[in-house]
Amino acid sequence: MPNHQPNLPENNGIDADALWHDLLEAAEFGATAKGGVCRLTLTPEDRQVRDWFARTCISLGATLSTDGMGNQFARLEGREPGLAPIAIGSHLDSPPSGGKFAGVVGAVAGIAILRALRESGVRTRHPIEIVNWTNEEGARFSPAMLGSGVFSGVFTSAFALSRVDASGTFFEEALATIEAAGSAACGSHELTAYLELDIEQGPVLEAERCAIGIVTGVQGMRWYEVTVSGRETHAGTTPMTMRADALQAAARLMASVQEIALNRAPHAVGTVGRVSLKPNNPNTVPGEVCFSVDLRDPNDAVVLAMENSFRDRAAALAREYGVNIGIREVWDLPATQFDQRVIDAIAHATRSLHLTARELISGAGHDAVYLARVVPSAMIFVPCAGGLSHNEAESATKEDIAAGAAVLMQSLLAIDVRLDPLTA
Repeated sequence: MPNHQPNLPENNGIDADALWHDLLEAAEFGATAKGGVCRLTLTPEDRQVRDWFARTCISLGATLSTDGMGNQFARLEGREPGLAPIAIGSHLDSPPSGGKFAGVVGAVAGIAILRALRESGVRTRHPIEIVNWTNEEGARFSPAMLGSGVFSGVFTSAFALSRVDASGTFFEEALATIEAAGSAACGSHELTAYLELDIEQGPVLEAERCAIGIVTGVQGMRWYEVTVSGRETHAGTTPMTMRADALQAAARLMASVQEIALNRAPHAVGTVGRVSLKPNNPNTVPGEVCFSVDLRDPNDAVVLAMENSFRDRAAALAREYGVNIGIREVWDLPATQFDQRVIDAIAHATRSLHLTARELISGAGHDAVYLARVVPSAMIFVPCAGGLSHNEAESATKEDIAAGAAVLMQSLLAIDVRLDPLTA
């Protein structure tokens, strides 16, 4: 990474070494041979990191509670009874071949803030809650951000509990297997504000030598499951002109995802990330192909236009190849604008800490998107090497992460004394 060293004042309160130690310790749960993390939600590895999170927060004076979705809340009481807590957090689950930093940085930075408040003797007006949201990644159970989605009223508990993974396991079963569900109803308590820290998962901050990204919103995104159904026939005896080859049609349709996104440049992106094939036999013409499609853009109208183009292309290919193509939308996340008052608090914190910063729109989804529907929210980004994320080689520096945690703490303290403007 470029050698930019954040100008952190000595009294910012964040113990950078302890924060770094916690990140590396958390990365041991589900560690991979290539230095990354495989910690799918509600697996034994997830239970291990959840237990670690609980132990660590309790050792710093917090009390722990868990709701019916498995969301964990580590609470440090404030000095004024009756005030709703200020929440900071993220998630501890990962994709199958994830890195040490994406997502987990926010929860571990929360632990660093608990430590800083304890050691400084500072007691906030509001309670402070460090949150670990369940199933943010959506790698095991789709859609993503189920825990924060139920908390914010986007999904019902019944919907979330009925989600099924690739092995046929229900979300509710997985919760029970690792004993992750608590007794509290999900979303049953109020919050004053919500702040989330993460690595950028993109290259802008590193390229521009900025220490902090002030995230003003998140782009719109939609996920689809596509099923191309043809006819299984013998590869050696079926003439090319008499086939209903699901794979050939699917391959051209998958290629169109890139074409459609490029036509909406510079911000639009389109991705096919998962593919399955039946019967997956060398001498059989494929009869069924299923694949995922992910479309994103900061403008919801562009996402809709991309979808329409994709559906038109699917219809044309279905006629050309004599196959059926079904397209099912599984997730729709409209573009989100974060609360300007929280954005201003973050901007003020960066200035007070003498850190270089710029505003950004996030290309990735985060729990803060759903929290923004029910409570004033915003996010903070720090650089990551090469913009690499969802990859075992994901990397960030101790100094940059400590800078982000310092901004997070200063923003929280500013919000703590501005209750009336935030709740007006």
